[in-house]
Amino acid sequence: MPVDLEAAWARVEALADEVPTLTDLLDAPGRFEAERVIAPRMQMDFSRQRWNEGIRAALIALADSSGVLAARRNLFRANHFNPVEGRAVLHAALRMERDQHLTFEGEDIIASVHEALDRVCALADDVRGGRWRGANGGAIEHVVNIGIGGSALGPALVCDALEPAASHSPDIHFLANVDGHEAATLLARLPADRTLFVIASKSFGTLETKVNAETARRWFLERGGRSEDIPKHFVAVSTNFEAASSFGLPPGNLFPLWDWVGGRLSMWSPIGMPIAFRHGSAAFRALLAGAREMDKHFEEAAPEVNAPLLLALAEIWNTNCLGTESLALLPYASALGRLPDYLQQLEMESNGKRASLDGGIVSRHTSPILWGNVGTTGQHAYHQLLHQGTRRFSAEFVLPLRVRHELGEHHRWLVSHCFAQAEAFARGRQLTELEQVMRARGVPEDRVTAEATHRVLPGGHPSTLVLLEDLSPESVGALVALHEHKVFVQGMIWRINSFDQWGVELGKIIGDRIEGAITALEGDAAAAIASLDDPTTRELVKIFRSIAHD
Repeated sequence: MPVDLEAAWARVEALADEVPTLTDLLDAPGRFEAERVIAPRMQMDFSRQRWNEGIRAALIALADSSGVLAARRNLFRANHFNPVEGRAVLHAALRMERDQHLTFEGEDIIASVHEALDRVCALADDVRGGRWRGANGGAIEHVVNIGIGGSALGPALVCDALEPAASHSPDIHFLANVDGHEAATLLARLPADRTLFVIASKSFGTLETKVNAETARRWFLERGGRSEDIPKHFVAVSTNFEAASSFGLPPGNLFPLWDWVGGRLSMWSPIGMPIAFRHGSAAFRALLAGAREMDKHFEEAAPEVNAPLLLALAEIWNTNCLGTESLALLPYASALGRLPDYLQQLEMESNGKRASLDGGIVSRHTSPILWGNVGTTGQHAYHQLLHQGTRRFSAEFVLPLRVRHELGEHHRWLVSHCFAQAEAFARGRQLTELEQVMRARGVPEDRVTAEATHRVLPGGHPSTLVLLEDLSPESVGALVALHEHKVFVQGMIWRINSFDQWGVELGKIIGDRIEGAITALEGDAAAAIASLDDPTTRELVKIFRSIAHD
C-alpha cells in the first residue's frame, strides 16, 4: 500500500476514538442542512451518520490518497480497472449519448452500443405492438428471461420498480434457479405458442442458464413447436455467438454483450431487454438517461457534495472505524422490493475480496454483509434485533417522496414509519428516560429499573436516507448508478479489484465433480465417488444415489 495512503488511513482511524455520540451530533444547530446532499433525482440525508466535518474531510483526503478523485474520470474513458483479468471496465459507456465517442481498442464503442440498443428497442416495440408473432401466428403474451446473477437481478428490479406503459405489455417472468420446481411451475402455466424466451448469459455456458434453456427448448418442442420455429420464440444475449448459434438461433436473434461489461453492471445493455418489453423502449432509454445524470454528477461534483463518494465513505467509516458488521438496506417502497437482492450482488460480489491489488492480503475489512427487505414488514420481524440486539450495523433507507398510486394515507404512514425508524436507530431510548416515564405512570419503585431495562433501545446506529423524487425510470436509473459508483470508490480505497469474482468458481468446480459422481453408471460409480476429495461429500452422494435409484 502506498505510504501516503496508509498515513491517510491512520489519520482517519485515529478519529474514531474522538467522535461525539449520534445524539450530540444530531442536536448541533444546522446539522441537517450541513449533511444534506442534492444529487440527480434524489436528496441524500447523511445527518445520522456518526461523523462531523473533520471526519468527512479526513475521509475525503483518504479517497484522494487512494486515487479515487483522479480515477473516477477514467470510468468514462478507455481504462484497465480489471487488471487481474486484463479487462476494461466500461459499463458507463452503455448509457452515453449517441453523439459521444469513446474509442477502445480501435473501435468507437458508443456506435456499437447504440446499434445494439436500437435493435433491442425495435424488438420490444414489435413484441408490444403485436408485430412479432409466434409459430401459430399469435402475439407474444409472455416473456421468460432465462439468466442468473447479473443477467436477471437488475432487469427484475427495474421491471418491478416501474409502472408498465399503457400499451400492451407482455407478462415478464424470470427463470434463474436450477431448481426444477421453479421451471416446472412456471412452464406449466405458459402457452407455448405465445411465449418468447430471452437466454441471457455472457458466456452462454453458465450451468443454471444452460440447463433451463435446454429445458425450455425441449418443453417448446414437446408442445407442438418445430425446430424451424425456434427463432420465433427464442433470442439470446451473449458474448458467445457461436454457442448461441448452435442452440438454433440465427444472427438476427443474437444480441451482443461485450467483454468490458461485467454481468452485475449489465442491465444497461441488451441484458436489460425485459425492461423494454415490460415498460416500453422509451422507459428503457429514460432509465439510461437517469443513470447518465448520476454519471455526470459523480465525475464532476466536488467531493464535499458528491453523493456516491460520500455514500461510499460513510460505509468505509462505519465498517473500518466504527466496527459495524452489516448494512441493512431498507427500501420503503414495495416496488423496490428487489433492491436488496440486486445490491447484494453488486456490492458483495464486487467488494467481497481479501486479495489486494498488489497481490497481498488486505489488512482491513472490505464489503460489509448487505441484507434487508421492504419497509414496514421488517419492523414486525428483524427490527427487534436491530433495536435491542448486540450486533453493530448501519442502515440505508430508500424512500420515494412521490408515488404513482392515489392512496395518500398509506404513503403518509409509510413515510412516517421510515422517518421514525431512522430516528429510533440513531437516538434509541435510554434508561433514565424510561424510568421517568414509568414513575409518572405510577409503577412501583421496586419494579421501575427492572422493567425499564427491558425497554431500553441503545441507539447509536448510523444510517443514510436516500429520498428519491419518485419511481420514474430516470430516478431508478440514478439510484442504481449511485450504488455502482459507490462500489467503485470503495474498491479503490480498499485497494481491491471490484470487477472479478473468483469466489464463485470453486463451488462450480466441486459441483461439476459431484454431479459426475451422482450420474455415473453403476459400474463406474464407486470410482467416481472415491475420486471426490471430501469424505462427508462421498457419503452424501451415496445417500442421494440410493434414493434416486429407488
